[in-house]
Amino acid sequence: MGPVELLHMSVFSQSFSPCGRFLAAGNNYGEIAVFSLSAALSPDATALSQKPVLRFPAHEGPVYSLLSTDCQLLSSGNGEISCWSWSELIKKNVKSLWTKRPKYKSSLEIPEINSMSMNFRDNSLVFGGGDNNVHILDLEHGVFKSVLQGHTDYVHCVSVRDREAEILSGGEDGAVRMWDSRTGQSVHCIEVHKYESCARPQFGKWISCLTTDSDWMLCGGGPSLSLWHLRSLSPTSVFPLKGVQRQTTFYQDMILAVGEGPAVSHCLLGGEVKAQIPCTPQSLNTLQLNTSSTEHRVLTVGGSSDHIDVFTNLSYRTFSLSF
Repeated sequence: MGPVELLHMSVFSQSFSPCGRFLAAGNNYGEIAVFSLSAALSPDATALSQKPVLRFPAHEGPVYSLLSTDCQLLSSGNGEISCWSWSELIKKNVKSLWTKRPKYKSSLEIPEINSMSMNFRDNSLVFGGGDNNVHILDLEHGVFKSVLQGHTDYVHCVSVRDREAEILSGGEDGAVRMWDSRTGQSVHCIEVHKYESCARPQFGKWISCLTTDSDWMLCGGGPSLSLWHLRSLSPTSVFPLKGVQRQTTFYQDMILAVGEGPAVSHCLLGGEVKAQIPCTPQSLNTLQLNTSSTEHRVLTVGGSSDHIDVFTNLSYRTFSLSF
């Protein structure tokens, strides 16, 4: 890959291996890179330790989403989901276990699959994208078992509430829909832009990020990033962050968010922005916390650059991995 491609590279997705020692990252050229965190974090790490141990083409278009199960890596691209074995990738064997495509209405249009989430209750994969629908793939039997219809535009993000058998999805239509995963029915629809405290008409109404933690939801996009109590279906805090937020996560008693602008925002649950930690990319798409390893407990952040920033301490960037 030449200097021009590197200049225009964006990292769209990341996922840590189940053992926590490796990080997979997907870019806009359809490649997945696998980094060894144990090598990069070791006291005698060199510049080479920050490069991929493996890099391979996975999809024709961008790798929009990556997700790890207990032994596999799932990747999504345009209209398809592929599955890779982590133990094989670590041995540098690149062969997908399977690639599946939902049946789309039109064969002409191949919608991107933008977001994936695991439903551990029934070992199914929930995903959404450009065909305005949320699909459910039964991983046990390898079959698509249902389609949740209700969004009138592109689905950007999905999240599963483990304890409640509920799926949440956010889209270009400005709606956050809550679905009963057992019946596939939409049980609630929140139009975030209709709440004055969240609305930012200059950015539009679309929902670009969504995450849940038991009775709480974070969502944002055109509207401001906001924290919602799901029992009362009301916003409890609105965060005064500039630009559009693309990914957010709960972390201890804080919220971490990334989006337009070169910084990770640390917010308190009450709504105040506690810190903004500078990053290498000028605009950010993805943040991931490595919770499956105490030894390699890091935050990694990627965006409009071939560099992925690694934070061993949340208040400053330790080093960068690069494609």
